[in-house]
Amino acid sequence: MSEREITSNFVDVDGLRLHWNEVGEGPVLIFLHGGGPGSFGLSNYSRNMQAFADRYRVIALDLPGYGQSSKPRIREPLWGFMAKALAGFIDAIGVGKAHLVGNSAGGATALKCALDFPDKVDRLVMMGPGGGYATLSPSPSEGIKQLVTFYMPPGPSMERLKSFIGHLVFDPSQITDDVLEERLRVATDPETAENFPLRFRPGDPTPIEELWRERIDRLPHETLIIWGREDRVNPLDQGMILMRQIPNARLLVFPKCGHWAQWEKADEFNRAVGDFLDA
Repeated sequence: MSEREITSNFVDVDGLRLHWNEVGEGPVLIFLHGGGPGSFGLSNYSRNMQAFADRYRVIALDLPGYGQSSKPRIREPLWGFMAKALAGFIDAIGVGKAHLVGNSAGGATALKCALDFPDKVDRLVMMGPGGGYATLSPSPSEGIKQLVTFYMPPGPSMERLKSFIGHLVFDPSQITDDVLEERLRVATDPETAENFPLRFRPGDPTPIEELWRERIDRLPHETLIIWGREDRVNPLDQGMILMRQIPNARLLVFPKCGHWAQWEKADEFNRAVGDFLDA
């Protein structure tokens, strides 16, 4: 089957210029990327979008601060800011609600949107989401430490990026030179580097709120939580906490898989998410 054309689009939301890529028709399915340097929607979900395009209107959104979207200096709690932008985006494209699929920071954004704007969210899928806390594993993880210090002196480099991306996956051979070169190009854009949402700024940090104590035991949405057993960014013990707290949650664990489940286990991921959304 031939692949469908993926389009590039922009919309203004509350003073932000948001970019997204889109393919397919049907109920709206929004993919939300992670928060690492050089991340953006199409890059994170290049192995997933076409798999859903026959039955969904598939959107890969660039969150504020990433990709081709606006890059404001965020000074309010991060997940609330991102969730508000996402809710405004859902309104701006003229749909009542959408399925949300979020990895890492995208998972935290999806969860916060479901908490603050529950009527805009249909089903919820999160892969190794942020916004939580560890009980058994060291905190912060090595992956998180590399993320927040990526832009510290002497500054971003291919060596730093390779090390960070290596913490996203179980099998580093899956990360091609093209992926690394594209992410470094995006990460070193001057505006991106200056306003990177998760950049460590001593004395002037972006506030990052903990989400998992915030009403999630009353979250009404059907929820699928996916975790890589070898996740070195947000380790698996966090998934156990989340699964126990969300009433309608189920947890799927992929073996020999890191933080990037949608990439490393693309076929299994696409089947599992498709079955969950179609149920």
